[in-house]
Amino acid sequence: MATVVLIGTLDTKGQEYRYVRDTLEAKGVTPLLVDTGTREPSISPDVDHDAVASAAGTSIAELLAADDRGAAMTAMGRGAAEVLRRLHAEGRCDGVLAMGGSGGTSVATQAMRALPIGVPKLMVSTMASGDTRPYVGAVDIAMLYSVVDIAGINAVSAEILGNAAGAIAGMVTTQAPPVAEQRPLVGASMFGVTTPAVDAARERLTELGYEVLVFHATGSGGRSLEALARDGWLAGVLDLTTTELCDDLVGGVLSAGPDRLEAAGELGLPQVVSLGALDMVNFGPRETVPPQFEDRNLYVHNPTVTLMRTTPEETAELGRRIARKLNGATGPTALYIPLGGVSLIATEGQPFHDPSADTALFAALRQHVDPTVVDVVERDTHINDPDFAREMADALDARIRAVSPEAAPRE
Repeated sequence: MATVVLIGTLDTKGQEYRYVRDTLEAKGVTPLLVDTGTREPSISPDVDHDAVASAAGTSIAELLAADDRGAAMTAMGRGAAEVLRRLHAEGRCDGVLAMGGSGGTSVATQAMRALPIGVPKLMVSTMASGDTRPYVGAVDIAMLYSVVDIAGINAVSAEILGNAAGAIAGMVTTQAPPVAEQRPLVGASMFGVTTPAVDAARERLTELGYEVLVFHATGSGGRSLEALARDGWLAGVLDLTTTELCDDLVGGVLSAGPDRLEAAGELGLPQVVSLGALDMVNFGPRETVPPQFEDRNLYVHNPTVTLMRTTPEETAELGRRIARKLNGATGPTALYIPLGGVSLIATEGQPFHDPSADTALFAALRQHVDPTVVDVVERDTHINDPDFAREMADALDARIRAVSPEAAPRE
């Protein structure tokens, strides 16, 4: 029988978890309750809150004595993540379901994000109709809006929670049909202004025998790319579009966080990196651009996206950051520099053509990249030149075959 782990505060949500537990059992699924509350539970858990707190390096007594609800939730989320990892490793977690408001959602999804991609994760939440990025992160968490608060079993909540139990039961008892041809997976990063390059590279990698997973560089896309790398899905990475670093540096809306462009290097994965869309920082509609940027080169990409050209000072710092990240790589790494422009709108005659900003970027990379770690290839063309893209694809293939021939496509 499949096992679904139920994570929740059993001191305040015992009635609701009892209902879901019983519903799962009726569907032939084994429930396993993990208590993340700090008070006495109203339903007996399989993993009690003392064990969860201990997994976080603390105790319930210490959390209660500190009388800090935020710190307690953070600790219980950390402990629940460790518990979930252990249960999954033991084969006792085929999927996970949780219910809660903002606090319960934060704790449960922190734990869910510790599980590999592909393990079913369902969060019933009062927060599911708003911005779910803080909860979902870069993994495959499904969120279901609870409509009413998670406060007792009534005509509405019974329908919602019953649907949730049915959904997770279906997830853990249904196997996806196997893919007819198992090809090595390669991750590639793309933006609208680098689409021609990624399309050409993807076509070439497909010819070479790879399956290419393309990630839209919108912050969550970059985090998902690196999460799949860390979970062991990828044979290599074609990080052609590193634009999320701009938003992290300047304060745009599509940052993937300060650790972007580090996973492949830390893991020793073959990677070929380029400078796609480092000419731009992303904001929302034109009226949302912060006032301190009003005198900058702004370009309305569409009604919901406004782009801002990076300055020479910013591109120089981006060059230093990229160099620092790539210099730490433990696997074969190449950096491809397109001297003729880093996006569709950064070439001559386009609105973001700025030779001084590009020169600053290239100079910083030449100065700071360690050539004993990173192979640097400069080409007098723009990033969307199909020959340039195919050359990067061939370079990645060569590095994969050199270091891990078993991960490369069969001849």
